[in-house]
Amino acid sequence: MEIVCARADISRPTLYKVEKGEPSVSIGVYVQVLRVLGLTEDLAFVAKEDVLGRRLQDEALSKPRRAPKRMVVHHEKEKDHG
Repeated sequence: MEIVCARADISRPTLYKVEKGEPSVSIGVYVQVLRVLGLTEDLAFVAKEDVLGRRLQDEALSKPRRAPKRMVVHHEKEKDHG
């Protein structure tokens, strides 16, 4: 781990955050670590289209709800037919 930290020019706590996948770590740090590990080609998978993931994401989005229709009550006056 010390070698990875030295070659990526990051601290051990930062590498620990990378290992945990914490979002507070910049993408540049992730790239540095992947470079040190010889895994930069895996970056192509980050932006890869994920059809199932996209469907699941779309399903999770709340759908706009329409306000209920108002019921209009018409009062007809009775007409005298006489």
